[in-house]
Amino acid sequence: MPQAPLFALDSFDLEPIYDLDGIREVNPQRHEMEHLSAVVHIDRERNGLVGYKDVSDNEFWIRGHMPDFPLMPGVILCESAAQLAGFYARKFDILGAGDFLGFGGMSDVRFRYPVFPNCRLLLMCVVTKIRPKRRAEFDFQGFVGDRMVFNGSMIGVPIDRDQEPG
Repeated sequence: MPQAPLFALDSFDLEPIYDLDGIREVNPQRHEMEHLSAVVHIDRERNGLVGYKDVSDNEFWIRGHMPDFPLMPGVILCESAAQLAGFYARKFDILGAGDFLGFGGMSDVRFRYPVFPNCRLLLMCVVTKIRPKRRAEFDFQGFVGDRMVFNGSMIGVPIDRDQEPG
């Protein structure tokens, strides 16, 4: 049975607080890796936020992921939620370390319903635990309309720009 939404679906409006340009001031992703269109609600008391990705019919994955049945890949759903969590972590410097927030892990991820082009994927994240300078844990959910399409938990870890690759 799906969980209750992290934020009541009727408790915020969808007018952007941060549009794509505002998101770009915080998040490093660009071009085909931008998977967050707007942030529409921030709740500092609960350490959470709501945003969305407008899924267009021009997404890079459409041609090759289930041709003739363009199903949004689960990994892109998770990346969208991670970009929302990363926005919160960097905007409010919840870890006090790192130039970026990287994936540290995901658990209990469930894909409940397919996501197709030409829809709005509403995303919600709440911080569940912070270990300063080490990691932040988040619960996340995604909705299309009032239907939960995926949910899970993730860990974000600080990554420094001057860290050697490899």
